Amino acid sequence: MDCMMNIYDEIGQAEKRIRPNILKTPLMESRELGKLIDGKVYLKLESEQYTGSFKARGSLNKLMSLSKDELKRGTVTASTGNHALGFARALEILKAKGTIYLPENASEAKTKALRNYKVELKKHGTDSLTTELFAKQKAKEDQKTWISPYNDPQIIAGQGTIGIELKEQLPEFDYALITIGGGGLISGVGSYLKEEMPEVKIIGCQPQNSPEMALSVKANRVVSLPEYIETLSDGSAGGIEENAITFPICQKIVHDYILTTEKEIAAALKFVAHTHRKIIEGAAGVAVASLMKSVEKFRGSTVVIIICGGNIDVNKFKEII
Repeated sequence: MDCMMNIYDEIGQAEKRIRPNILKTPLMESRELGKLIDGKVYLKLESEQYTGSFKARGSLNKLMSLSKDELKRGTVTASTGNHALGFARALEILKAKGTIYLPENASEAKTKALRNYKVELKKHGTDSLTTELFAKQKAKEDQKTWISPYNDPQIIAGQGTIGIELKEQLPEFDYALITIGGGGLISGVGSYLKEEMPEVKIIGCQPQNSPEMALSVKANRVVSLPEYIETLSDGSAGGIEENAITFPICQKIVHDYILTTEKEIAAALKFVAHTHRKIIEGAAGVAVASLMKSVEKFRGSTVVIIICGGNIDVNKFKEII
């Protein structure tokens, strides 16, 4: 619990630090999804956040917590796109320099968006964990500060500020459905909710093609898949580091896991587009799909689904809907 308490304290500091530069995103009721479960469903629209994703929070908090000397020496990160966008925006706010490593197969939509910022882009590897480990080593060699996409208390705490907003917007609910990649989002939001709203059950949502955290918790050790399998949820795809602090946090706070197929994720994206006129990305679709495939589990309850981002390739989106 110590790690969770530390994260909880960090979230309070993050809130003060980043609030002037982030948006309080809308919490929208979905009557259609509510009807499906004979309850109430709310969508926390982080897709409306700066850079189109919750990742704007964590990277800004981390960079704002660095010393002037650390910022001057330079920073390095790796990302499939959303963390990179948040990192690039944070650098711009702080007038600092940094390098982003992307996998060779990074989403073109996210890569294109990154080119709007004055940040150095480099590519390496074909999956996020390979890219991450390479970039981390490069940062060490070049004596620059490594900014992890998820394995860092300040990153997690930045994401956890969503929990503060949720409590203000909806003082009572039963479940929070949150997509898991490296686990930074669920660790931050979950740590806050467990302290402030302990009755809320935290549900981890993952694509069947990349369920590393669910497999790891089941095995009681960090598990990696032998090969990368493509998924619509590119923002959450890839493994977790051996020493990831998100792993023990997930072991403590996640009540249950739901895995979704690519067909189910596509159906969720289509549903949100046609019902709410919202463009959401695959990782957000995973959380919506988790509710849609588990109607009986949530029947009669009040559910919050975190719509983690809206950065999806337009051609891919058109194909789906």
